[in-house]
Amino acid sequence: MTASEKQRIDKWLFFARVTKSRALAAKLANAGHVKINDRTSSGADNPVSIGDVLSIHLDQRVHVYKVAAFGQRRGPASEARLLYEDLTPPKPDVQQLTKDARREPGSGRPEKKERRALERMRARIFDD
Repeated sequence: MTASEKQRIDKWLFFARVTKSRALAAKLANAGHVKINDRTSSGADNPVSIGDVLSIHLDQRVHVYKVAAFGQRRGPASEARLLYEDLTPPKPDVQQLTKDARREPGSGRPEKKERRALERMRARIFDD
């Protein structure tokens, strides 16, 4: 593979508009919040190739992107969207998760069974 078939992870994250600056992209990669094909990135200079799958832990969520192309500059969002294929699973539906933990208004304090249902619901929402 030649140098043109790879790009530094910090440059790719910046060009794909995952981060606001290249310095933030480098921090993200150096902190180990980026996985390239299920291997934790050891630094900002790690190369990515077309077809690599990136798992990025950002904003209390894991974003999964498949590298489709390399960028030459940080362009508009429509141009950046062409650099990856978004494989991130959709957020869980909060309405569906809270269905089993609903209570009637004015029914007093929750009982033990209802408290446990609320705890399970919160764990499903906030641990994802």
